[in-house]
Amino acid sequence: MGSYIELNDTLQITADQGFPKDLDLKRHQERPFTAEDFEGKVFEFKNKPEMRLFHTAPNRVFLVHNINGKWLYWGHVNIIEQTMHSDTKTTSGKFIITKIYPPEYQKQISKFEVSPGKEYF
Repeated sequence: MGSYIELNDTLQITADQGFPKDLDLKRHQERPFTAEDFEGKVFEFKNKPEMRLFHTAPNRVFLVHNINGKWLYWGHVNIIEQTMHSDTKTTSGKFIITKIYPPEYQKQISKFEVSPGKEYF
């Protein structure tokens, strides 16, 4: 007996799991995005392995794009809906973007706030 639910402060997802296609690194480096660029948009994620509970709004959750095992930090989101699927042992949900890091900070946090070997830059 015991709990199999993990508590997370980071939504680390791949493109297949629902990372927003609008967040393109090259475009962001040329003309940085802001949270206002995504105001009113609700994004969905799915098939996040394991059953997990993310901090709910108004608490921030870090948004990380997992690109071939490398973590690229983008900013903060608010999780507005989440579902744990016990049959597949996955989690899905919805979020809104509340903060986008400027490219310089994005590079730094993606280097220093990850486990060794997961650095994007």
